[in-house]
Amino acid sequence: MNKNTEDMHLDDQRLELENRIKNLLWTVSGDYTLEMKPDISLFLRSKSIALYDGIKQGAFARYYDKNLMGLYLVKKIFLQAGEYELTSVAQLCIEEAIGEKICAERPGVKKIQRQTYEDILDQEFEKMPSQNDLLGRFKVSVLRNRLSESEHQVEKKMQPFMELIAEAGRAEDTMGLIRAVDRLYNTLIDPSFETVHGNLERVMAVTMEELTEFSWEDFLSEEMYEEALESYVEQLTGNMTGLENTSVTEEMEKKREVKRKVTVVTPEMLEKAYTYVELNYGRTYLTEAEEKRINYLMCRGVHGDCSLYFTEGILKNPAKRNYQYEYAKRLKNKNIWLYHEKHRIVKRNIAVLTDALRKSLVLRKETQTVLADRGNIVPSRLWRIGRTKDAKVFQQEVKGEASEFVVDVLIDASGSQMSRQGEVALQAYIISEALSNVDIPHRVMSFCTFWDYTILHRFREYDDSRSENENIFNYVTSSNNRDGLAIKTAGYSLLQREEDKKILIVLSDGKPYDVIVNRPNARNPQPYQGKTAIADTATEVRRLRNLEVSVLGVFAGEEKDLATEKKIFGKDFAYIRDIRGFSRIVGRYLTKQLEVNE
Repeated sequence: MNKNTEDMHLDDQRLELENRIKNLLWTVSGDYTLEMKPDISLFLRSKSIALYDGIKQGAFARYYDKNLMGLYLVKKIFLQAGEYELTSVAQLCIEEAIGEKICAERPGVKKIQRQTYEDILDQEFEKMPSQNDLLGRFKVSVLRNRLSESEHQVEKKMQPFMELIAEAGRAEDTMGLIRAVDRLYNTLIDPSFETVHGNLERVMAVTMEELTEFSWEDFLSEEMYEEALESYVEQLTGNMTGLENTSVTEEMEKKREVKRKVTVVTPEMLEKAYTYVELNYGRTYLTEAEEKRINYLMCRGVHGDCSLYFTEGILKNPAKRNYQYEYAKRLKNKNIWLYHEKHRIVKRNIAVLTDALRKSLVLRKETQTVLADRGNIVPSRLWRIGRTKDAKVFQQEVKGEASEFVVDVLIDASGSQMSRQGEVALQAYIISEALSNVDIPHRVMSFCTFWDYTILHRFREYDDSRSENENIFNYVTSSNNRDGLAIKTAGYSLLQREEDKKILIVLSDGKPYDVIVNRPNARNPQPYQGKTAIADTATEVRRLRNLEVSVLGVFAGEEKDLATEKKIFGKDFAYIRDIRGFSRIVGRYLTKQLEVNE
């Protein structure tokens, strides 16, 4: 059989399987208008898993409101719930709610259901998850308990969670099921969720406007970008009825492709990924040669599979006026609205910081008279000779330093900054306005990670006029963040400047994090999180300090992450609880750098 014939045969098989799953969905639900896109990759993993997935989607649509459940999941994720963990908890609760009902109505489903449980346990849990993996151990307990028809001896640690999931089985309507999912997530996964982000009432109160303005791109495949929120809701409602771990399915599919000698990332695919970066963040301002050179110099070690992308943003240089362009426009308007709301506070901060910097610069240029052991004699101190150890009877004039200053302001633009996006933009604007007022050259950039690209968005260049400061209101947050790579890159160009005194100010939440795997058309660098990411970022900060660059971390995050910020920046970091005190805190650090040290 040649390759073309083999491909045609596979296409025929896929079409047949799709039709079979759709027929199961319609038969179980009794609703022949229901739409679904069967996941054929599940068939390559397990026939039973694929069939049971279709059966459950039909059953869920019959007994519950799938749109309401899907919307709850999206709102919970919007408030910082973990997508994978929340979906996994929802899957187990939905199985508890409808698993027995399906089998009671259609006894033939029982065999498919049991084989599904066994295949999942066999493929995902070759060995028992570690004690720290509560979700994994809980899933094993639930599936084994259902296989043994409640005869399985559940470990003591899991018993409270098993009692909670039983509530899902008793849910009479969709809100009852949502309450069960929410309670189990908050107990098993994130006991601090309610305290930090709010209870179920707060979750359900999230508005469609808030959801629409959130950037969901990093949660989606490239085909879904234009209607981001709708696509993500559809994606979640499709996943929530399954039981399988999608990453295991993807890994099995990848291994199958390798066996068939399919190249996972071709040059054409990489070019396609680059095009999507352009569409989401605007065209680059570097030439191809400049881009290759900086990538060669910076993307090494832990960042070896990464790329850098330099842009002035989608609003200044769009590749296309698409959904992302309109989204950026809305967020810019929100930043400007906040500026007008806090206009007096911002102006006051700019004035205070400008005054502090100006005074320090004047003091640097003044000539100071100091006591010394040589110079012009001071007659009134001659009596000290032979009577005291302080024998300095001369005075000298010390001229102020003529050294110049340059400042880089680097802003974390990852999705975790979304809730304080406007405040962070105002902080950067205050610094930039004050530095412009005293004629200190400075650059302002933001950074985030999209697929394997670290995006550096330039708002103003070192020697730009003050009018360019308004570009800071184009600040938009999305995706993840590789702080170490961004700091390394910003520091590299800062070190090329001729000024004697170099300062880097990093506005961040102290959480370097880039772990989105299986990104389409990307090289998928190693996950960047936890100790590895913190150590890498701290190393880049210390390396710059060893090269005589003063580095200040301005913390704009949750108090619980302060310890991480301290590990990265040491003693030189500022925690801004209220923007009213911003100029005083940052001004103290900057004026310290402007003081005469000799």
